[in-house]
Amino acid sequence: MQRGFNVLIPLFALIGPALAETGSNYEIVARLSQPPGNVTVTGSGRIIMSQHQFYEPDYSVVERQGDGSLTPFPNKELNDRQSHSDLTLDSVLGIRADVNGVVWMLDDGMRSGVTPKLVGWDTKADKLHRVIYLPAPIAPKDAFVNDFTVDSRHNRIFIVDPAGGANAAFIVVDLETGAARRVLEGHPSVVPEKVDLIIDGRPIRVKDAAGHLVRPHIGVDPVTEDLQNEWVYFGPMHGSSLYRIKAADLADEGLDAKTLGQKVERYSAKPICDGISIDKDNNIYLGDLAENAIGVIKPDRSYIRLAQSTELSWVDSLSFGPEGKLYAVVNQLHRSAALNGGEALSKPPYFLIEVKALAAGLPGR
Repeated sequence: MQRGFNVLIPLFALIGPALAETGSNYEIVARLSQPPGNVTVTGSGRIIMSQHQFYEPDYSVVERQGDGSLTPFPNKELNDRQSHSDLTLDSVLGIRADVNGVVWMLDDGMRSGVTPKLVGWDTKADKLHRVIYLPAPIAPKDAFVNDFTVDSRHNRIFIVDPAGGANAAFIVVDLETGAARRVLEGHPSVVPEKVDLIIDGRPIRVKDAAGHLVRPHIGVDPVTEDLQNEWVYFGPMHGSSLYRIKAADLADEGLDAKTLGQKVERYSAKPICDGISIDKDNNIYLGDLAENAIGVIKPDRSYIRLAQSTELSWVDSLSFGPEGKLYAVVNQLHRSAALNGGEALSKPPYFLIEVKALAAGLPGR
């Protein structure tokens, strides 16, 4: 699996020049014709994005090259869903680069109904690092493994799974053994609240099994971890609170469910949001979905908005890169057929943006 398999993807080319936004705290790095899912940036500055499965992309993961083109990551072969290989990337959303240059891709397997898995690609050696499968009951039938954080201190990956709502949970993966555990299932900190997401006057609606339109309430989704790997911050997407738990407790296999649940504490208020990130001063960045905005929960637990614009139409994921740069993707997810009652209204361009952060962060996080 050499990088020679990489090819240019005309479909994903930039649409027009990248323009800086005046009078704002962000600038557009790239205008994209294919909606991104999540973004991560390696310590060497490589920008890698998943392509959101709701839009049926040709390639699940791509890398932005220096000339602005996008190529399949790590290569075309691993993205070829027609190969039907167990290693093929089916539907990646969560993606994070660790401190060792391994890019971890969380494949939920939902497009083809295959077993969810974590795939680690060593960008320094340019080879497959590891594959960890997440079979049932670790990832149940209604699992939607979405985002995660890589903890180098405790040698764990902490995955959030909103699942069906009531059974939302964390999945803790031991990187030494590859073993996984499902914890905090159904805990108040991970299940959704009965709050609707309304953007531009339109509620998010999905079709249930009977074909009826309902307003979804999604469980634990945003997750990040401070740079000392001490606290894991998280909460339900449809929820007004951000919670935290010590990473050491989340990693501790000796704690029973009740004891672990008692270790969770409410940290602050938050708006409905998707992915989150954190800087060295513990400012927590998020996309304020209902307000087409980017917000920050500060260390004193107060909330401020960094930017607000019609362009910030579903800020999905954020990731720091080198030199203190904070990147985010914008994908109009509420206008996709999946979240708009079967009616597809999203239109390019979609964006990769750089946010003016309050402090530097850790590349990949």
